[in-house]
Amino acid sequence: MTRTLVLSATHAGLSQAADLLRQGALVAMPTETVYGLAGDARSDMAVARIFAAKNRPRFNPLIVHLASLGQVRAIAHLTPLAERLARAFWPGPLTLVLPLAAGAGLSPLVTAGLDTVAIRLPAHPVARALLTRFGGPVAAPSANPSGRISPVTVAHVLAGLDGRIDAIVDGGDCPVGLESTILDATGTVPRLLREGGLPREAIEAVTGESLVTDPAPADRIAAPGQLPSHYAPRGAVRLEVRKPDPDEIWIGFGAACPGTNNLTLSETADLTEAAARLFHLLHRADALAGDGGRIAVAPIPDIGLGRAINDRLRRAAAPR
Repeated sequence: MTRTLVLSATHAGLSQAADLLRQGALVAMPTETVYGLAGDARSDMAVARIFAAKNRPRFNPLIVHLASLGQVRAIAHLTPLAERLARAFWPGPLTLVLPLAAGAGLSPLVTAGLDTVAIRLPAHPVARALLTRFGGPVAAPSANPSGRISPVTVAHVLAGLDGRIDAIVDGGDCPVGLESTILDATGTVPRLLREGGLPREAIEAVTGESLVTDPAPADRIAAPGQLPSHYAPRGAVRLEVRKPDPDEIWIGFGAACPGTNNLTLSETADLTEAAARLFHLLHRADALAGDGGRIAVAPIPDIGLGRAINDRLRRAAAPR
């Protein structure tokens, strides 16, 4: 494949991107969370190319991105719980795992053989414009090699996938900076499968009850983002560090932990800012540390978006 084409988020660029998707091509698109690698979710060949481009395990299901609730009803059963959550938080950084509808028409590779499907309606205006032009479901995991740091800029996508995908729509930096929160909404009680860009407190305010957290089963992945090692830089990562070793690149948080090389998630200890900067700084620290280098990260409060930040950091630091 030749070098990946970078398209502008104009009428002409979006129309070209939609045409590429109809031809079975792969197009990275910006969402409010991270850049996603989009392919026609109905095409076995397009979905297989997503797995190949990312070197992603086939047992790891993909999130289907859509433009409207009407499209959701064509491929999944919206339970009463899902309807309530969808009306509260879609479009936005929430993925719902729902019962797969009969005759949904999705490639079985998307669901990894499960009888459920993970669905999201992104809020980013460029993603919504592209999905509307395409007019159908796209599978769109993060646009990076599997297990590596998620991309929040066009440069991040190109660093990992240039020449392995067909195009990128340039929508600037992703404002949320963390992948979507994933809930199992197949029953009457929402079950948290992955912390993400929508804090659990916001969900609990709508449902009126505490979220139940489901750990990933040892023998089965029920949703994306449940692999123990994920979002990883090349070198080792050490967490909860208030004083780094001399050979470590330190990512700080708060005034008391300023970090090194201006790598600070938030000087004011703002978790929203920290979430938006997390993958930016992991990419920068990875480049500074180099192969075999070491990255240390300051403690992050385990509240609100801090839970999702800590989830990504624990997976980045996990044995590989």
